[in-house]
Amino acid sequence: MDNPLLKHIPNTFTCCNLLSGALATYSAFNYAPTWAFTFIIIGAVFDFFDGFAARLFHVSSPIGKELDSLADNITFGLAPSAMVFTLLEGMSGSGLMHVLAFAAFIIAAFSALRLAKFNLDERQAHTFIGLPTPANALFWGAFCISMEEQMTELGNGRWLILGMVAVCCWLLVAEIPMFALKFKSFSWKQNKVRYIFLLTSILIIAIPLVTCQSIAGVWMAIVWYILLSLLTGKRTRQST
Repeated sequence: MDNPLLKHIPNTFTCCNLLSGALATYSAFNYAPTWAFTFIIIGAVFDFFDGFAARLFHVSSPIGKELDSLADNITFGLAPSAMVFTLLEGMSGSGLMHVLAFAAFIIAAFSALRLAKFNLDERQAHTFIGLPTPANALFWGAFCISMEEQMTELGNGRWLILGMVAVCCWLLVAEIPMFALKFKSFSWKQNKVRYIFLLTSILIIAIPLVTCQSIAGVWMAIVWYILLSLLTGKRTRQST
């Protein structure tokens, strides 16, 4: 395929990802968390298709790689940071508690660090080392929407959230192997962990959605992904 226009297709998807992240951030700052989370999901879809298009048309490039990381940090770093910030801001009073809400933006900083490490780490071709930024963003987006009332009513809710921010930032850059949903084949033996995760995640997400119209199952599925990666990490790395 020698069409010069093809090389622009992946970067177009990447720019759409970045725009989705910008709209998600805008929505979060305007106290529209559902829209913010929706735009994060849309950005994740564009993020999938930019890599898919680059492989399909064999048009990957250094500028595309850098642009992808920049877009990902807006959609999966800044946008969830903004959602956590508005959640903490609504829970905090004046003085120190209000200032502590800005700690949410540490998520964006560690997401940038995680993306930079990913670009340089040749070990992450088929698995991840550390929590992927899209998974972290989906966790926080769903958590901020489904748990806002519970965290507000909980006396130490803001401190719990700040502790979770610290744990997630550590997971982003930790030397912990985590499986990727990349299939070399569709055999059960080579993809056992992936199939188990997908099947169980459908139930984890669907049950709260059906019973109480809550998207809490999304962040629960991310927690399950982390736990399953911890339980199967060495075996997953050996199989890939």
